Amino acid sequence: MKVAIYGQYYQNSTEPIINDIFVFFNKNNVEMIIESHFLMMLNERKIVENKYKTFTSHTELDSSFDMLISIGGDGTILRAATLVQDSGVPILGINAGRLGFLATVQKENIATFLQLVLDKKYTISKRTLLSLSSSSPNKSIEEMNFAMNEITVSRKDTTSMITIDTYLNGEYLNSYWADGLIISTPTGSTGYSLSCGGPILTPDVKSLVITPLAPHNLNARPLVVPDETEIRLKVTGREANYLVSLDSRVTSVKNESILTLKKTPFEINMVEIQGETFLKTLRNKLLWGEDKRN
Repeated sequence: MKVAIYGQYYQNSTEPIINDIFVFFNKNNVEMIIESHFLMMLNERKIVENKYKTFTSHTELDSSFDMLISIGGDGTILRAATLVQDSGVPILGINAGRLGFLATVQKENIATFLQLVLDKKYTISKRTLLSLSSSSPNKSIEEMNFAMNEITVSRKDTTSMITIDTYLNGEYLNSYWADGLIISTPTGSTGYSLSCGGPILTPDVKSLVITPLAPHNLNARPLVVPDETEIRLKVTGREANYLVSLDSRVTSVKNESILTLKKTPFEINMVEIQGETFLKTLRNKLLWGEDKRN
């Protein structure tokens, strides 16, 4: 078995997880290829001292890899998706942070779940991504034009709202007068969109969610559309530029540029182990919220 390993370091919580993973894989003769910056950090902290092969970009991940192990939280998995891209390499998220919807394997169960991975006792959950193109040249968008959670447009350097003319498959939908607009995948429906009043979608739903940010027109509500819909946005406002974010990557776009959003032709394969499913995470997260309120 050959795995890629990528992660983020969280003080006091990551080191035991990394040790457990490396001990297990070395014991079972699993070949590990470590993302170069992550390995450098592990070496600096003397968490890992053996020499390992490294990779630096998505061009080095191919069909010879059985899996990418992401160590961190949901944000780490979103960054891992930029390494995997269209290679088809499945991602397994091991949670080193707070409870998330993507990094589902908890630190208490690492050895048990890694054995299931070794025995190939897991399923694949396919996740839709969104692509973005702009009518005005933008190097940041051209270099990495997709998002796993959401694409968001929002105001920049101003307290004034922006106007977002929105078209679905070429037909005019609405002009949102708001702080911004979120276009979310089912995976991202539990993130920024949810905090702004959007619905929760299960990962297998073939839909997208359009959620306005603090709309002035109070009848504007989140809208669910088929994921084959082409969404076109034209943003106008008092400033010369506005912000566009693709998950955690943010860039500035010229006022009145046309943005076109579509479902990507490829998906991200998330490893789902029996007992650590989306619905279980959803139950735990909702119960956690209830417990905190009580």
